[in-house]
Amino acid sequence: MPIEVVPLGAGQDVGRSCVLVTLGGKNIMFDCGMHMGYQDGRRFPDFSYISKTGNFTDMLDAVIISHFHLDHCGALPFFTEMCGYDGPIYMTHPTKAICPILLEDYRKITVERKGETNFFTSDMIKRCMKKVIPINLHQTLKVDDDIEIKAYYAGHVLGAAMIYVRVGQESVVYTGDYNMTPDRHLGSAWIDKVRPDVLITESTYATTIRDSKRSRERDFLTKVHDCVQAGGNVIIPVFALGRAQELCILIESYWERMGLDVPIYFSTGLTEKATEYYKLFINWTNQKIKSTFVHRNMFDFKHIKVWDRSFLESKGPMVLFATPGMLNVGTSLEVFKRWAPDPKNMVIMPGYCVAGTVGAKVLLGQKVIEVDKFTKIQVNLQVRNLSFSAHADAKGIMQLIRQCEPRNVVLVHGERGKMDFLRSKIMKEFGIACHMPANGCSIKMDASRAINAKLSTDLLKSYLSSARDSEVEQHHSMEPNSSASVADRESAVNAFKPRPSIPIQGVLLMNFDSNAQPSAPDIKILKSSTFFDKHTDLLPETGQLYFHVEKKFTATGILSDIAHTQLSIEDMHRRILDLVQVSLVNTLGTAWRIDRIKNQITIRSVLLCLENDKPEILFIKWSYEDEDLASFILGAVNIALHHN
Repeated sequence: MPIEVVPLGAGQDVGRSCVLVTLGGKNIMFDCGMHMGYQDGRRFPDFSYISKTGNFTDMLDAVIISHFHLDHCGALPFFTEMCGYDGPIYMTHPTKAICPILLEDYRKITVERKGETNFFTSDMIKRCMKKVIPINLHQTLKVDDDIEIKAYYAGHVLGAAMIYVRVGQESVVYTGDYNMTPDRHLGSAWIDKVRPDVLITESTYATTIRDSKRSRERDFLTKVHDCVQAGGNVIIPVFALGRAQELCILIESYWERMGLDVPIYFSTGLTEKATEYYKLFINWTNQKIKSTFVHRNMFDFKHIKVWDRSFLESKGPMVLFATPGMLNVGTSLEVFKRWAPDPKNMVIMPGYCVAGTVGAKVLLGQKVIEVDKFTKIQVNLQVRNLSFSAHADAKGIMQLIRQCEPRNVVLVHGERGKMDFLRSKIMKEFGIACHMPANGCSIKMDASRAINAKLSTDLLKSYLSSARDSEVEQHHSMEPNSSASVADRESAVNAFKPRPSIPIQGVLLMNFDSNAQPSAPDIKILKSSTFFDKHTDLLPETGQLYFHVEKKFTATGILSDIAHTQLSIEDMHRRILDLVQVSLVNTLGTAWRIDRIKNQITIRSVLLCLENDKPEILFIKWSYEDEDLASFILGAVNIALHHN
């Protein structure tokens, strides 16, 4: 049964994260966010895709929230209390604690300041959160008899989790937002080698590889210091929890070290509550915070005070961490309006800004920004963009794929052009299918099927015997006074560690019974010598085993011009192989020699050819010795045949 993925939000876009996944006949919705760039009905996902009649509880088996940022949870009270979903909702304990506070803050700004009426109330937020079932890290939780979910540490913000879902033999990992680099208060994301059928990953920084964290921190502190020394004010738009704590720890230690007395302010009362959250959920922070927390609370700031609106009239330099980020509403926008006309002042954007927000327009260099039909801002202050965003960069995304080894990748939460670049890179490097669906577009991927096989006793005994002899040999080579290198010793120690997989060379024999279901063959794995002693007629002349794959393609889809021209099969094959060869050169570079003769390409034992009797099938054959090379070649073929 194929796995279906439909983004209702964050498809080729950042914001309004909401991804509907169907696997094993079960429907699961990951995240339920709002979009910072819209102030109308488009701010929430289009839930009518799930049910035209509003019968969401019967249609969905579970809703899972990855973390407390509003672009991932901001539509949840709307969906449960106004749309009527009454099924199970899962999130981690920190997310459940912090979500209602941010939702209430969002409601106040939208309803009490902007005067909107068709919006969820405080009571709705409370009723919504009562339906939440909290989950712990690495806890396997059964939603029903078929669905299992497990949360993994995602970094990013306090309580953020990557979610592994398994239904029968089918599995999906949804990352939400994650960070593969540890910072001053959180650790790096980590997941088991779960080998899911589908990995759904964010791609906010799909084309970015960040410079070193230390150089970014040094650059940030230098710019702040230079601005306040020149008599200017510095505004840093942040969200109340997450990057705010990271930058506060950084600037607090710098102010202390340099003996500076320029006032630093934080614009929200959440700073006091944040300390309590970090005390309560200390196990979600990094090791340094845990080890020093008993003696010194890293979040009790000496130099950072609570902001008051009256300080806007104060003269002299100051630094303000203003919420929320992206300058779209609230204190950050209010203060920015006052400070923007003065070129002595500075705004530092420490993270990503969604298209349509004031922050995004500032980063685009606009000098006059229209906030609404009554308000225009003259932007003369200095604008700096220093990425302290807790999202994985391109290198981190590739690292996660390498870590969990998925069979398919789906990119969400990113910009289309950048996602397209990353998709090509993933297919090229890993040789697996990668998709980037737009909102409302459905993609289906075949799931792996677990097939039971009987392993020959002779084959297993021969492997265990050779493995034991190898271990004994390594053990004897490591004498107390041995001059073996550290690497040799580590290799010897690793030989005794449990292995996640065991490479066994044998013969896979599949027997399809005509009376049985075609999907249930009898499978045996035999020792090569045992099998070929009985079946000498099946042994290839070279004594070598080969794999054979047929790749179907549609010529008119690849060569769009041939629909209107008369093209011979030979010419069509030549042009198809031209595209394949270019893709192979781009993938393999000069590492392997590529030979081309008419309608076939040869690279070591790998043969790619086209035949006249089956004009739209590319035949690929290789020996087991070139299996790794063949995986790269298959990835290049996929790019050539399906993504031109």
